[in-house]
Amino acid sequence: QVKAALWALQGGTSVVIANGTHPKISGHVITDIVEGKKVGTFFSEVKPAGPTVEQQGEMARAGGRTLAALQPEQRAEIIYRLADLLTDQREEILLANKKDLEEAENKGKLALPLLKRLSLSTSKLNSLAIGLRQIAASSQDSVGRVIRRTRIAKDLDLEQVTVPIGVLLVIFESRPDCLPQVSALAIASGNGLLLKGGEEAAHSNQILHPLTQEALSIHGVKDAVQLVNTREEVEDLCRLDKLIDLIIPRGSSQLVRNIQKAAKGIPVMGHSEGICHVYVDTDASVEKVTRIIRDSKCEYPAACNALETLLIHRDLLRTPLFDQIIDMLRVEQVKIHAGPKFASYLTFSPSEVKSLRTEYGDLECCIEVVDSVQEAVEHIHKYGSSHTDVIITENEKTAEFFLQHVDSACVFWNASTRFSDGYRFGLGAEVGISTSRIHARGPVGIEGLLTTKWLLRGDNHVVSDFSEHGSMKYLHESLPLPQRNTN
Repeated sequence: QVKAALWALQGGTSVVIANGTHPKISGHVITDIVEGKKVGTFFSEVKPAGPTVEQQGEMARAGGRTLAALQPEQRAEIIYRLADLLTDQREEILLANKKDLEEAENKGKLALPLLKRLSLSTSKLNSLAIGLRQIAASSQDSVGRVIRRTRIAKDLDLEQVTVPIGVLLVIFESRPDCLPQVSALAIASGNGLLLKGGEEAAHSNQILHPLTQEALSIHGVKDAVQLVNTREEVEDLCRLDKLIDLIIPRGSSQLVRNIQKAAKGIPVMGHSEGICHVYVDTDASVEKVTRIIRDSKCEYPAACNALETLLIHRDLLRTPLFDQIIDMLRVEQVKIHAGPKFASYLTFSPSEVKSLRTEYGDLECCIEVVDSVQEAVEHIHKYGSSHTDVIITENEKTAEFFLQHVDSACVFWNASTRFSDGYRFGLGAEVGISTSRIHARGPVGIEGLLTTKWLLRGDNHVVSDFSEHGSMKYLHESLPLPQRNTN
């Protein structure tokens, strides 16, 4: 086979040798090869246009290290420049985005919620620029911050300092505004970045990425942020464990699950579902209930922090408050599904849910009845996704019980689930929301993209001096931290 391929190559014909019994995606090896998927071995004298994804990974690694070595003010300058470019080049960005929207509508493949995510507007770009300036302002004291100092022994001092994670791979669907947001967070935290956007946002991404590189160029770190344009499958990217230190998927729960499954040896930060609950307690304020529920469910139903299951205390059934909730949901055209207990109370009930663990992502929600705040907590732990859960009550003791006992990334009292967001938390933006029980949980901003390293400064110290018969003793004294820059 190889001899035949080389013979063909001498005659100017490129060849792929592939196993016909192992199709990659479509079920047809030839179709997969024609579509540019990595199947088999490719013999060709034609150099590929642009760098390979492996080369891009190396460029992001080198660029990220140079970026991390810059002064905090220089990294902030890059982000401020990117924020300015988003508003200065507004017309070109919106024109490119219009092409994406037209193509998506013509193909008819995107659901309405995804079309909304794909769409950019002047107000979205202005908000994006404001968020980027927040990131720049908060990034001044992120990389290289001393978080612990210990005197191990005389003239032997230990420091724990914050450092970038390394190279991030961020895979995102539909949302072109994700590109500058994530780029700014990577720049602020000194990380190299590989970006893989969905093809539906190709035109928008093709204009936003050069703007990011233009901003990076002011301090000579253009390569730190790379956009993967090759027809690289996500599964292939997830195998580059020598090049990528952390994968952050931003998209559907199916995308996140696929990436968690495909990632071999690379940590994945994210959440696969956003099954958020609002529990209405017996002591809930009539004025607050419908307002908070409406905002949680109807303000942006496709968001991962939108309400999906409404838990109502049994004593509120057949009360004016309950009627108000139902009337408001009907006015907002929210389709109601009944949980098993709720259905048992009704003569004519809405359709009973197939599963209490459903993320609707639309103007639909489940209503279920609970007998107490303890039962609400148990329900959330059993059917929730540890994303965001809310209690509405005027009883402080009940609220504190809920806040302390619900084991989710975000737990709120008398506030909409929709506050679970990096921009609204004052992080400037978020690289994603993590429901993992790791150092970064909830909306992840700059802090979540940093890890630490230990710096030990000694003077001819050796461990044997600290043995039973050695001349030195451990002190382990805590030392004061240097003053943080709060400007």
